[in-house]
Amino acid sequence: MAREAALALPAARRAWALPRDAGWYALLLPAFLLMTLLYVAPILQVLAISVTEPAPGIGNYERLFTNPGVQRVIGTTLRICVTTTAVALLLGYALSYVIALASPRAQRWWLLGVLVPLWISVLVRAFAWVTLLRRQGLVNQGLDALGLIEEPLRLVWNEFGIVVGMVHYMVPYAVLPMLAAMKEIDPRLLAAARGMGASRLTVFRRVFLPLSLPGLIAAGVLVFIFSLGFYITPAILGGGKTLMAAEWIKLQILDLVRWGLGAMLATVLVVAILVTLAVFSRVVDLRRLFGGGR
Repeated sequence: MAREAALALPAARRAWALPRDAGWYALLLPAFLLMTLLYVAPILQVLAISVTEPAPGIGNYERLFTNPGVQRVIGTTLRICVTTTAVALLLGYALSYVIALASPRAQRWWLLGVLVPLWISVLVRAFAWVTLLRRQGLVNQGLDALGLIEEPLRLVWNEFGIVVGMVHYMVPYAVLPMLAAMKEIDPRLLAAARGMGASRLTVFRRVFLPLSLPGLIAAGVLVFIFSLGFYITPAILGGGKTLMAAEWIKLQILDLVRWGLGAMLATVLVVAILVTLAVFSRVVDLRRLFGGGR
């Protein structure tokens, strides 16, 4: 009897035992609940406000097609974000290319130069660009001293100033994914192409560029998504004359107390980010690009 009970005990334990992977789910549960509490719930609340304030319905979303002010803000945001992404990718690719082909010691110094701007407050950087680009700033003074201009250029408190500040902020985020992709390229492939008589330009165009394309796409997605939510840099370098989406949302909610309109555009931004990720996920494996597996 005792022996039968002893044999039945392990079987009972196995019947009540959790699956082998249940431990991982248990570890992820607190993070999942925290994400739900801090992110999903507020987003759902914003969505609810967008269709209930000031009256239930989709009147706020109709303004996307009928209100010139809303359309102008969206157009300005997209134009600045696309320009910022293009310039940041161009500068970031050139910088990543130089770092990838540099010696290990030089790579460390290059990476330090890339990462240092990330340690400086975005507010400090924005005011620094105002000092450099304003009419009496160092850039206009230098151009005037060289005799290249007759009167100061309008380099700040417009879209140009915003793009300059955003590109300065986003270049490191463009460099890191592209550099990671470039470091995975086998140098022997480049040497083999050169050995077969290909010029440096041909090697770059036919071998290096295609192999580094996944990193370029990852950097573009990252920079564009981050650019959509910029607030401090456009607010300072735009001087209130050029409104992007985040600043317009703040204006509607805090200054004009139009919660429905602000929540509507916030929801549109979230949907735009999700759509961007969905589109690019069909082109490339985003999990691999951002380090989620192979």
